[in-house]
Amino acid sequence: MPKFDKTAPRPQMSKDTFKVLGRVIKFMFRDYKIHFFIVVVCIIVQAIATLVGMTYMKTLIDDYISPMLKAKTAAEEAGKAYIADYSGLAASLGKLAALYVVGLICSYAYNRIMVNVGQGTLRNFRNELFDNMESLPIKYFDTHAHGDIMSVYTNDVDTLRQFIGQSIPQLINSTVSFVSTLTAMIVLNIPLTLLSIFMAFVMMITTKNISMKSGKYFGAQQKDLGEVNGFIEEMLDGQKVVKVFCHEEKAKEDFGKLNDRLRDSAFNANKFANILMPINANIGNLSYVLSALVGAFMLIKGWGGVELGTIATFLSLNKSFTMPITQISQQMTFVIMASAGAGRVMDLLDQTPEKDEGYVEFVNAKFDSNGDLKECAERTGTWAWKHPHKEDGTVTYTQMKGEIVFDGVDFGYNDDKIVLHDVKLFAKPGQKIAFVGSTGAGKTTITNLINRFYDIQDGKIRYDGINISKIKKPALRKTLGIVLQDTHLFTGTVMDNIRYGNLDATDEECIAAARLANASGFIEKLEHGYDTVLKGDGGNLSQGQRQLLAIARAAVGDPPVLILDEATSSIDTRTEKLVQTGMDALMHGRTTFVIAHRLSTVKNSDCIMVLEQGRIIERGTHDELLEKKGKYFQLYTGSFAEN
Repeated sequence: MPKFDKTAPRPQMSKDTFKVLGRVIKFMFRDYKIHFFIVVVCIIVQAIATLVGMTYMKTLIDDYISPMLKAKTAAEEAGKAYIADYSGLAASLGKLAALYVVGLICSYAYNRIMVNVGQGTLRNFRNELFDNMESLPIKYFDTHAHGDIMSVYTNDVDTLRQFIGQSIPQLINSTVSFVSTLTAMIVLNIPLTLLSIFMAFVMMITTKNISMKSGKYFGAQQKDLGEVNGFIEEMLDGQKVVKVFCHEEKAKEDFGKLNDRLRDSAFNANKFANILMPINANIGNLSYVLSALVGAFMLIKGWGGVELGTIATFLSLNKSFTMPITQISQQMTFVIMASAGAGRVMDLLDQTPEKDEGYVEFVNAKFDSNGDLKECAERTGTWAWKHPHKEDGTVTYTQMKGEIVFDGVDFGYNDDKIVLHDVKLFAKPGQKIAFVGSTGAGKTTITNLINRFYDIQDGKIRYDGINISKIKKPALRKTLGIVLQDTHLFTGTVMDNIRYGNLDATDEECIAAARLANASGFIEKLEHGYDTVLKGDGGNLSQGQRQLLAIARAAVGDPPVLILDEATSSIDTRTEKLVQTGMDALMHGRTTFVIAHRLSTVKNSDCIMVLEQGRIIERGTHDELLEKKGKYFQLYTGSFAEN
């Protein structure tokens, strides 16, 4: 089976930043169009309120303060008392205050809405990621580090939080402010506006150049972060092996290399990103100083009818004009990080789901008074294949018996490397078929083909005479009970873990399955019995107890076909007898495929298949194969010699 290669070249970001982020925005719009429209309206109102407040300085100076000063001076020169009238100013300030209040409300509203939009969009992303992940073929998980996939859910999705919640509204706000401020500046004074535009152009060129340098490193940073997480998860899962083989120093050395690479990529990414805002801020300050000098010169010379209020207002607008560019440059760091994270999120979302072109279904059935097989809703212990025929629209039912046939099957995990060659086998209903052979001979691969975890390159696999490619994969897998060497238990009660084999099973059916599997004895001795909560993959249970739960989980589904993949290879002899008794009860009346290294567990098989390098080289019963004195004889006698 192919494995994840840590030495493979790391892929670089190949998708266009705007294209990737455009998909994120489109995804957000899908559920939050109205919310986003309200946000844009609030931003525009808030920007207008801010602009009016800045331009009010000209009104205050030119329409109120200057006239009052002139009137006071004239009164004093005439020897008259001057009584100022502040009613107009008070009314004007009242209107300005009301406008500021509206702007404040709009600012609070759009920030509050974007929190909801941001968190809701992240939730939807995680849901879509998980839904798509559940539809992916087993091959994807065999060839990708699980920690790297986890990093997509955590680190990469989190990069979108800042982008959606802050960067998007900030970019819209900055754009609206930039356009409205530019318009006001043009109205006030064109020469000063041209000077400000030139300095803004310098800022944009600077932002572009620095962002391009940091952008390529943010993609590497997210990739390196995924690899670090993958390595940590691998070490956690294999910590016992690390301790047993005294591999601590080597593990620390390997982690140090990955961590250093992450440090380097993160340093390079943030090195450029962190200098962007200070540079732009200083360019903005330079623009402010130049505008003040040029404006003062024009005022002194009397050019262009420039007044003091105009200069004061323009300088305020100049700050607001360069500020959006500074704010945009500040957000560029988060935009680039979001682009890198979004690229990895979209890569996972774009993975091709497992193909299923089957149309034959698995249903409960019963025989009517005429002896014909009919579909029914209740569980009767009789199953049928529901086979619709497109040609005439009819539906036929074939009783499920558990007959499996391999006819000249060739298979390879890659098309250029075939690992199974011309496999032919026949399993009659209720038979026990065993696969033996050296490691890598292809035993587990055959069972993976029965499940259609992988599709074959050539030949046919038939289930009750039906090509399994015509059977819907969920229907096919419902008929198969699997007990693996490595048992995985989920966080939850013992009852929940047994019911995993059939979510519709009642408590009584789960208890009956546990008794059939010989698991009820130890379960009832647990502190809370079937309600005992298991955590950490059942770490508080022995390997044998975990295997008994796995057998009970397979039993509660009452499957017609069983696959036992070295289910007793990692437990002691005493526990093996208990587990074997449970498996014998489970196998009764079912077609069973058994993979075992301990050949003593397959002696009673109806047929034993000996595999070598992907080929069946011997087949027969235990006694027949011993008489041949071939490969099986060597394996069997050798196993006893070792014991």
